[in-house]
Amino acid sequence: MKIARVYGKDDLRLEEEEIPKIANANDVLIKTKRVGICGSDVHLYHGENPLAVLPRVIGHEVVGEVVEIGSDVKNLKKEDHVVVEPIRYCGKCYACRHGMPNVCKELSVFGVHEDGGMREYFTVPEKQCYILDKKLDWDTAVLAEPYTIGANATFRGNVGIGDKILVQGAGPIGICILKLAKIKGAEVMISDIVSEKLKFAKQNGADRIVNVLNEDIKEAVKDWTGNEGVNKVIDAVGTTKTFELGFDVTSPAGTIVVLGFSEDDAQIKQLPITKKQLTVVGSRLQAYQFANVIRLMESGNLKSDGLITHKFKFKEVQKAFDFVDEHAEKVKKMILTFGD
Repeated sequence: MKIARVYGKDDLRLEEEEIPKIANANDVLIKTKRVGICGSDVHLYHGENPLAVLPRVIGHEVVGEVVEIGSDVKNLKKEDHVVVEPIRYCGKCYACRHGMPNVCKELSVFGVHEDGGMREYFTVPEKQCYILDKKLDWDTAVLAEPYTIGANATFRGNVGIGDKILVQGAGPIGICILKLAKIKGAEVMISDIVSEKLKFAKQNGADRIVNVLNEDIKEAVKDWTGNEGVNKVIDAVGTTKTFELGFDVTSPAGTIVVLGFSEDDAQIKQLPITKKQLTVVGSRLQAYQFANVIRLMESGNLKSDGLITHKFKFKEVQKAFDFVDEHAEKVKKMILTFGD
């Protein structure tokens, strides 16, 4: 079988390996059907992910078909369509005991700390697989993992009916957050510096779009909220500037959700946090979001809606990464197809 493995900065190799055997009784063998290329995959390829352990088979947005099951597998059978939850955790540490296995002290992420889905076959524990309705096409199904990121961010922000929220960043994750927030009944303002991304956000339900290169975001928030401020800010950009902005535009009793990994120092005053009694939370990956996202996808409430803009065959994986580098402004979501 073919696999795509990163050995170092800009060193991606398409190699041949034997199809893996089931080694554990609770494992299943999956034939890969689609893998999404995430921004974090691109960062890892360029040597910009300090958490990655190399060499590494990348890819964590993965769907496929079960072709073999271990002797102790109870809930899966051959030919089941599944999406893979790309995290493994201990189940015993403080984070796991408090419902946050996504930040387990022994967290292992598919395609980052352990080999991921950019290979034609792989084995994975049964508990990391969620069954998909076969009526759901593969191209839509592979969006399940990105949508869980949006679901987790809106969960961490306790987004609900009547909230006015600001999503910073109209990239793929920003769009996923937008769509989940709208499903939960919120009104959504979304900001970016790229007009085309904002137009797409408008097409996907944004109530207000702001190009921060042309419009003062603070004034836009005041006008949109009647000078109250947004109730929730979800920062899907992760710069010091966007992080700092949240404290200025959030209403009293509001919440700021941070998704970025920046290590740069931000200048945050204590007063607005105390005066407005703000809640500031992080959101990493997802925890217990797959079941709900799959339900929303199978019911037709979550679709691609133009999010997937480019497809490459798996054997063209290098071409796919080159295209992202050369035409980043054209790509919303890119996927790799297997066996089509």
